[in-house]
Amino acid sequence: MIKQQGKDRKIKVGITHGDLNGVSYEVIIKALNDNRMLEMFTPVIYGLSKILSYNRKNFNFNDFNYKIINEVHQAYNQKVNILNLSNDEIRIDFGKSTPVAGEFAYRALEKAVTDLKDKKIDVLVTAPINKYNIQSQDFQFPGHTEFLAQRFNQKTLLMLMVNDNLRIGTVTGHIPLNQVSATLSEELINEKLILLHNSLVKDFGISRPKIAVLGLNPHAGEKGLIGNEDEHIILPTVINAKKSGHLVFGPFAADGFFGSGEHTKFDAILAMYHDQGLIPFKTLASGNGVNYTAGLPIVRTSPAHGTAYAKAGKNLASPKSMRQALYLAVDIHRKRLLFEEANRDPLQSGLIREFLNSKHVNEVEEMKRVQD
Repeated sequence: MIKQQGKDRKIKVGITHGDLNGVSYEVIIKALNDNRMLEMFTPVIYGLSKILSYNRKNFNFNDFNYKIINEVHQAYNQKVNILNLSNDEIRIDFGKSTPVAGEFAYRALEKAVTDLKDKKIDVLVTAPINKYNIQSQDFQFPGHTEFLAQRFNQKTLLMLMVNDNLRIGTVTGHIPLNQVSATLSEELINEKLILLHNSLVKDFGISRPKIAVLGLNPHAGEKGLIGNEDEHIILPTVINAKKSGHLVFGPFAADGFFGSGEHTKFDAILAMYHDQGLIPFKTLASGNGVNYTAGLPIVRTSPAHGTAYAKAGKNLASPKSMRQALYLAVDIHRKRLLFEEANRDPLQSGLIREFLNSKHVNEVEEMKRVQD
């Protein structure tokens, strides 16, 4: 019999509060203000109880209730919990970047990651940070991804944007556009392809994933007429991946690939640089996207938007992306448990594949339909 580990034990979801002057508290409250979600997991917000109370009152979320705790083991099931980082009076300046917001964004992240490494929480969902005000002696990274890579001793990670069956990863991340070409190599693209393939199998339950690779230059280089990276770097990597038995195709010209709907024929897409992947993703995802960090030993997701200072404090922010980030973290956690069990007992792999498609694991999808 297959053990439903992810279902029998309530999953603890750690949620870092991000930048307190942005929309983080608003989208967290809105996403969790549904008791049906508390049947799926136990949320633990790493933040400030006084800031949560202020936002609750400011947005008239009078029916939103929570418990204040000091450590994760005190968390209440069927309740929203906030692990309080400080009792000090912290000033809120909606829409502004302040040093104190950066300090507490880091403190929340550091505490949550420590608890994650100690297995006190099961997954991590990070609300948006301001990449400038969080910088300090302790945090000298372009963003969450690089910080997590260092904390979990992972040399290479993959930023994977997810919205239902649309999954787009990028070979290069937060680097200037004029550095992309020099950064690309067969080795790097191959590393990202392996991370993407393994994540699709382990985290998304796709046994034989089909991956599309985008070219770097317009028209994928036109056989060297518009740059030679596609012909000399990307194409050989794709060919070698095919020889290894993987379903990898490309390089495709990015504009025609999305414009013709080809993206719907693949389980995932690997773009060469940040905007090449994220512009079509955010256009197609319509505010429902999730940023997932593939390649970590733990599960981390985040809403696919920033601090949204322009909307902060105005009750204008949509919780859709945060809600989807919570769903995806829970779903991947469960699929990983089943994947690990299949590896321990290969005789049950067929049964586990059936279970992955059963109502038990896909209750997340049912919740999406109900709330949408």
